[in-house]
Amino acid sequence: MKLGVNIDHVATLRQARGTVYPDPLDAAILCQRAGAHGITAHLREDRRHIQTDDIYRLKELQPLPLNLEMALDESILEIALSVCPAEVCLVPEKRQELTTEGGLDVVGHFDAVCSAVKDLSQAQIEVSLFIDPDATAVAAAKDTGAPVIELHTGAYCDAEPANRPQLLEQLIQAAEQAHALGLKVNAGHGINLENLGGILCIPHLHTLNIGHSIICRSVFHGLESAVNEMLEALSEYTG
Repeated sequence: MKLGVNIDHVATLRQARGTVYPDPLDAAILCQRAGAHGITAHLREDRRHIQTDDIYRLKELQPLPLNLEMALDESILEIALSVCPAEVCLVPEKRQELTTEGGLDVVGHFDAVCSAVKDLSQAQIEVSLFIDPDATAVAAAKDTGAPVIELHTGAYCDAEPANRPQLLEQLIQAAEQAHALGLKVNAGHGINLENLGGILCIPHLHTLNIGHSIICRSVFHGLESAVNEMLEALSEYTG
């Protein structure tokens, strides 16, 4: 299984003081040095952390594949088509949320999702849809033509231990369904070293995209060490 490191919160720290440091590009280079397989960055409409220039620099000045998270926003779609990252992950976005609160409503925005998938795919960009572990969402994702889904693991990761088995079963079933439909399966949101054991029970996972917990541990242990810890934990995955 591969590890994509989300470096949004390096930019969050930078934007808190309006400085030019810490630089997400430096973080990406350290992640590559530590053995990460990809870099994820979310270009939000309100630019609360990652900025447009960051996306261009991350694409051009560091060696790892770039996964650009973005909402169904026409102006950001234009940026994605200009930058041509390795992957775009379409996510829902609300202005007042602290972090992404749920999966993309593929059914409710089906035509817009299909249009974005078509435009991005024509530019040779792999498209992923960030969805809840729901059978209807998985089927709709397949119908859009997107080749990849990213299962939203937040409900499981944030749940009380007693509630986790049912939520884990939902993730397992969604991954099985997606695999049967020929979709590549990624997962992410809220994953840390403490709740990772359950996540490793989900079959057919290709990549875990993890950000907040790695950046938090890096404050005390250093970024390369934090990435190494997560990679070592992922090595237990048998698929």
